[in-house]
Amino acid sequence: MSADAVSPLNPTLRATADASAPVGIFDSGLGGLSVLRAVRAVLPHERIVYVADSLHAPYGEKDDDFIVDRTTAICEWLVAQGAKALVVACNTATAQSIALVRERLAIPLVGVEPGVKPAAVVSKSRVVGVLATQVTLRSARFQALLDPYAGDCRFMLQPGHGLVRAVERCDTSSPQLMALLESYLAPMLDAGADTLVLGCTHYPFLDRAIREIAGERLQLVDTSVAIARQLDRLLDTNHLKNDAPPDAMPRFCSTADGESQRQLAASLLQLNATVEHVFIPSHRMRLPEPDIV
Repeated sequence: MSADAVSPLNPTLRATADASAPVGIFDSGLGGLSVLRAVRAVLPHERIVYVADSLHAPYGEKDDDFIVDRTTAICEWLVAQGAKALVVACNTATAQSIALVRERLAIPLVGVEPGVKPAAVVSKSRVVGVLATQVTLRSARFQALLDPYAGDCRFMLQPGHGLVRAVERCDTSSPQLMALLESYLAPMLDAGADTLVLGCTHYPFLDRAIREIAGERLQLVDTSVAIARQLDRLLDTNHLKNDAPPDAMPRFCSTADGESQRQLAASLLQLNATVEHVFIPSHRMRLPEPDIV
């Protein structure tokens, strides 16, 4: 990754001390809605601004510099909107960007990562399938998650090519989607896997499809509730928990037209959401300030 992949964030952009300020949740697309659902359940009093970078989804097919650039730009935008804490609800963005963003941005920050540890704990066959994007699977951060358990447990790593795109177009059950998903799961089942790590926040939308293929042979590990609990702890530690009446509706934003986001918010969250189109330029798109003479 080049040293000049991103510009430094504005050092004046810091977390507000106002507990009534919103929590910012960001994903490359719509997968983070599964995290938003968990956050609303654990922290019902919190206001939420959700950004889907659907114009550039999926991140799993992008290069590392692009992912870092988009992640920092969107996190900066959310802080400028008054966010008091951030959830990077994207495994790919977390794997490639979270350390840099945490270093540059003075705000409580929660990332997501595949549930390797809980999967290793619950697996009886000691064969665990991991379904994630190629970028997540190749990252040093993910390898560090595997290393403590690799001696005792066999992890079958499967890039989920095509699955994020399917969810982004609200396809969770078409014959084409089912055939693709079965091609990923069949080798795991044949090898005796009894646990499947959903290593992308889009994949909980495929829970029913996975059940149709695998029945009860696979225990699914989804970390969205653990993410919400970690956010709860961070807000409590920083005295930022909101005790006001809960907001009826999160603020939904998208860098694309937002129609798929509106549809999935209705089906997943039972919310008749209006989605706001936002333009969030990448750092590499921003022109330098003119010299003052």
